Amino acid sequence: MSVPSLRSFASLTLPVGLLAGLLIGPAQAQQPPRLDVPYVPTPEPVVAHMLKLAEVGPDDYLIDLGSGDGRIAISAVQDHGAKAALGIDLDPERVREARGNAEREGVTDKVTFEQGDLFQKDISEADVLTMYLLSTVNMRLRPVILDTLKPGTRVVSHAFSLGDWKPDQSDVINGSSVFLWIVPAKVAGQWTLELDGKRYQVELDQRFQRVTGTVEGHPAGLRGQLKGNELHFTLDDRLYVGQLNGDRIEAVPAEGAQQGWVAYRS
Repeated sequence: MSVPSLRSFASLTLPVGLLAGLLIGPAQAQQPPRLDVPYVPTPEPVVAHMLKLAEVGPDDYLIDLGSGDGRIAISAVQDHGAKAALGIDLDPERVREARGNAEREGVTDKVTFEQGDLFQKDISEADVLTMYLLSTVNMRLRPVILDTLKPGTRVVSHAFSLGDWKPDQSDVINGSSVFLWIVPAKVAGQWTLELDGKRYQVELDQRFQRVTGTVEGHPAGLRGQLKGNELHFTLDDRLYVGQLNGDRIEAVPAEGAQQGWVAYRS
């Protein structure tokens, strides 16, 4: 939606607010928050594509980081039927503007805006997370996304990537890059695979959504990819699709995929 308000670029001139603070004292002068990046609204066509790419729908709770004038959160509810949306911005002026926009659009029952540091907010309940942040902020946010958001959460970023975490999809809209990631489950470790009436020891390695593994009795090993809790992998040129449920991965129907197998953590 907009670049988040975190801390602004330093200025070589003395701000009027600071000068007032020096003259009348810190108790009387209220300084505006320091912002890491400038406020730049996301163009409406990019907003629309971000929400389309995330497949926002009526079961989704969306959180927008650096919500600016509120356009992404408002559009999620108004145009895509999201059940609720929250915008977070450090700049109180932007929060006031967003709340006014939500009131004018008649969506205050489903859209709320909070002023504060996004790193101090709980975002774990998001089904969709949207953001227009700088790369440095994205990289600080990446471990929070991977460690606190549930598998399957869709993360959409305007313009800036998440480093070597490759997106599941990326598009260019009117010259602007839009990236989508689906938060992967954690499957690294030792598993026992039951297949064709036999048991095999499996060691899985994971790099974001990419999975590789060694399989007892299968020298070529396996290669796969996670989409939330769903794991797709090939073993001996055969396709396997399984759904992670706690400490078990169970086969699910998929065209051309092997059935009748299960894996569980050793």
